[in-house]
Parts: sequence; structure tokens; C-alpha cells
Amino acid sequence: MKKINQGENETVGRNQPVARRAWMRGSNKGQTMMEFALIAPLFFLLIFAVMDFGRMFFVQVNLQQAVQEAARFASTGNHLANPSSPGNNLSRVASIVQMAQQSAWAGANVTSVQVSSLQGGAGSAGGPGDTVTVSLTTTLPLMTPMMATFFPNGAYTFTSSATFKNEPFQASNSK
Repeated sequence: MKKINQGENETVGRNQPVARRAWMRGSNKGQTMMEFALIAPLFFLLIFAVMDFGRMFFVQVNLQQAVQEAARFASTGNHLANPSSPGNNLSRVASIVQMAQQSAWAGANVTSVQVSSLQGGAGSAGGPGDTVTVSLTTTLPLMTPMMATFFPNGAYTFTSSATFKNEPFQASNSK
């Protein structure tokens, strides 16, 4: 066994001096920090994109369900009770609009509900046997500012519609 003197370079591993080996170990911490600094923005952009797009898909499905419920209600010829005037009913179109707004998710700001029929045109729910279309438009602001930069005004606009044939209800219910 060879005795190592203080004056000689100690070697460890592949004949690298100990001082150089220690310097290389210290640089790994800086390298890891640098790699994280390069990858972190891309990683967070991906995470926030998944969150925002997941929320957008949830709202789209919810609005489609709300429009389906409102159009199905429209096809029955029924009216909702008027909350501001007990004992009276809302008009059919107002009932359909209220049904769509009630069915929509609370976080979705329903800006426009349009009701039209083939025979009555826009603003009419039609009579028995007529075809009624309910359309809903809403704007959803995105949660993350990073993702909002990719959309006009930082929001996404949804439009959903459903068409049903009215049931054979009494003609007096069509108002």
C-alpha cells in the first residue's frame, strides 16, 4: 500500500484531483437551479393551460345541458310562475329564458338567450307542432393571465343551441 504525502495530489476516481472533484460537485446545485429556471415557465404554462381548458370544457358541457333543458321546457308549452307577481305566469319566451339561466352553472354569466320558431320567427316560441330553437351565448373570462393573452379580451365566448319540435299542447298556452 502506498502512503500519500501531503505534497502530492490526491486522486479519487478516474485520476481526478480531489480539489477538482469537489468543485464539480458544487456546480451541480447551480446546474439544477438553472435547468429549473429554464423549464419552470413552460411547466407552469402547461399546468395553467390544462386548468383553463378543463374549466372551458366544463362550462361548454354545462351550457349545452342548460340549453337542452330550456328547449325541452319550451316544447311542452308550459309557463313558469312570475316571481314578482304571485298568481300570474311569465310569458312563454320569458319562461324559457329564465329556465336557461336557472339551469346554467352559477359561474357562467349568461349574456344572451334567444328563442325563435319556424312559424313565429325570432322572439316567438311557436305554437303546437312548431319547431322551436333556443340559443345561448356567454363569455367566460379565463382564470390565468398567462392563458388570457391568447384570447381576445382575455375571455372565451360560447354559443350553444338546441332545436325541438313543440308537443301538441293547447294553443292558448302559446302566449
